[in-house]
Amino acid sequence: MTLTNKAVLAISGMILILTCMAGCKKESNPIVYEYGEFPDSVFNLIGINSAYDDYNTDCYYLYGEIYIMFSTNRASSGGQYDFEQGMISFIFDQTTGEFGYESNISNVLFLSSLIDKAKTDGNDFGPYSFFSTVDGYDYLITTSENSNGDLDLFYFKNRPVYNTVPEIFGPYPASLINTTANEAYICFDPQHDTLYFASDTEGNYDIYLKTIPEETEIDTWLDGDYAASEKVDSINSTGQDKCPLVFKDVMFFASDRPGGMGGYDLYYSQFKNGKWNSPINMGPDINSSSDEFRPRIWYHTEFTNYLLLFSSDRPGGQGGFDLYITGIDLPE
Repeated sequence: MTLTNKAVLAISGMILILTCMAGCKKESNPIVYEYGEFPDSVFNLIGINSAYDDYNTDCYYLYGEIYIMFSTNRASSGGQYDFEQGMISFIFDQTTGEFGYESNISNVLFLSSLIDKAKTDGNDFGPYSFFSTVDGYDYLITTSENSNGDLDLFYFKNRPVYNTVPEIFGPYPASLINTTANEAYICFDPQHDTLYFASDTEGNYDIYLKTIPEETEIDTWLDGDYAASEKVDSINSTGQDKCPLVFKDVMFFASDRPGGMGGYDLYYSQFKNGKWNSPINMGPDINSSSDEFRPRIWYHTEFTNYLLLFSSDRPGGQGGFDLYITGIDLPE
């Protein structure tokens, strides 16, 4: 699974290459760092965050930039959560190794159309997008309140279209998964044959999985009759376990289980020998005594490591939950 799995997307950033001055000798190559590296410092997306809660991000790659869709209650001054969009760009100096980034609220017409379509009268959380090679649709799956005030999963779909805004179909409830409890924060594995999500159908939030029959269209599958899902072995705890993200052979998630650093922490588990290994706390460089939530991973072919996006209500932010980024390496 890539972070967005979109056929029209080819993840990239901006690499600033300093060329020789006209008087330099040909053998004087100013490039010291062939590839970039995301620093392991934690950066606040200052140009995107607000004084309210900003979290639950999803990533797109459009028009040569990285765009995100995220949940925020800024429009209601701390009340209802709706979706907003923003843009992130990166600069890496191949001569000095200096890294820089910019972030700001954006207004891309396609994302605006998605946001308008996905907006409900209740709270809207957890956008997750991907492209299905089986049926050729781009999908967006959201977590929104139903008429009873519980969280359900809903999906939207559109054909990838260039140079215009496609027709977006939905919302459609994921009847295969939704219960009278709360279901939220969905993701797929890299092969798109297993779906993961969080549910509190047994009291606390746990992470569940459901396997998709081979060559089954996503919409037909999600429209099916409800069928109980399987808990993920070795992942769940006596606390609240939420927000799974499977990237390559690693699952990242948020949990307030005992033994953490405080509130929700980010954990990871590696899939080995046919099962998920015991989760490992991502440590004090990322986690704090406050809450860390909804991890997402982004990669760039010209960077040697990966970018982690997450949200936290730690001190020193813009207010409430803020969106943060940091560079990480995957476990061997």
